[in-house]
Amino acid sequence: MQSQTAQSLIAKHQLEGVSNDSFILIKGDKFFLRSDAALEITKDISGFWYLCRGFSVLPKRIRDYAYRLVAKNRYCLFGKKQACMVPTAALQHKFLDQ
Repeated sequence: MQSQTAQSLIAKHQLEGVSNDSFILIKGDKFFLRSDAALEITKDISGFWYLCRGFSVLPKRIRDYAYRLVAKNRYCLFGKKQACMVPTAALQHKFLDQ
């Protein structure tokens, strides 16, 4: 979020009011925030995640509340690593700033 590339994309999509801990997905000319971003990502990944798309019928306000609740408790729910992953050369192309 603090990189020059991210700041440029935030300005382009007029997202200046979004905090640094927000979840933003930019796909083409569209942007998605919080639960909308999470649901949009489920369209592109395999496995049982497609079941999460059913949450799209809930009002955005409720989905975003649930998203914030999970985000706040993510370490209790999913655990925490001792160190961040260092991307391999094969994964470098997936990052904005290399």
